[in-house]
Amino acid sequence: MSRVFVTGAAGYIGRHVVNQLLELGHEVIASDMNFNGVDERAQRCSIPIFSGAVDIYQQLGKPDVVIHMAWRNGFVHNAPTHMEDLSNHVVFCRNLIEGGLPSLSVMGSMHEVGYWEGAIDENTPCNPLSQYGVAKNALRQSLLLLANNSSCALHWLRAYYITGDDLRGSSIFGKIAAAAAEGKKEFPFTTGKNLYDFIDVDDLAQMIAKASLQDKVTGIINVCTGKPMSLAERVEKFIQEHGFDIKLKYGAFPDRPYDSPGVWGDTQKIRQIMSNSND
Repeated sequence: MSRVFVTGAAGYIGRHVVNQLLELGHEVIASDMNFNGVDERAQRCSIPIFSGAVDIYQQLGKPDVVIHMAWRNGFVHNAPTHMEDLSNHVVFCRNLIEGGLPSLSVMGSMHEVGYWEGAIDENTPCNPLSQYGVAKNALRQSLLLLANNSSCALHWLRAYYITGDDLRGSSIFGKIAAAAAEGKKEFPFTTGKNLYDFIDVDDLAQMIAKASLQDKVTGIINVCTGKPMSLAERVEKFIQEHGFDIKLKYGAFPDRPYDSPGVWGDTQKIRQIMSNSND
């Protein structure tokens, strides 16, 4: 059993990761601004993680693993807070690593990569096209350098498009669910032709938990299915699954210039991790 400290524990993904870790039999310490929806079995921690304290690792009780998912305005890609908060994330993670933390996992994003066509692997060049992507990319580069000079196992968990628990999220799925609940019959949409890598949040949480609890496979790890599906197909499936009486108004919005016609994650590393965890 490991002691796992989870930041952003009440977030869209965080609550599912906390639950998954508990189901796997581990001790979980949850950290967030509030604990709404966090599994009652998890311990609560209200110590401010961005205080800049050099001894933050000791303050947190020297956990075996830290999974760092706390991030403001993750769904608002050009919010100024992404770059404003960047140094707080770097200082927090650096002090954990230099304080003696054995294993650190940090949430990444496909938006670090920017425009790309095809599969993304750990060697894919990054040219982010949003403030969110720029900040995540800079954090990853900084942490990989820090980890190279330490004994800390670093997992950079790069996520793609997430579905499930949709009313709590701010994705296209959450917006459609909200529109359907309001009785709207039409939803303005793009062409929907772009291909993306979709994963259910519970499957994602399982990958995050199992990747974080091992140290054989480290570095950039894509947490995804590796199976591209068109946005239109996935959204139409979502509407059908939930029995919503709403239709997509295709072409009402232009496709974003930084969205690729087709992008998905290479799953070689996560498949290895999941296979080893089942042995």
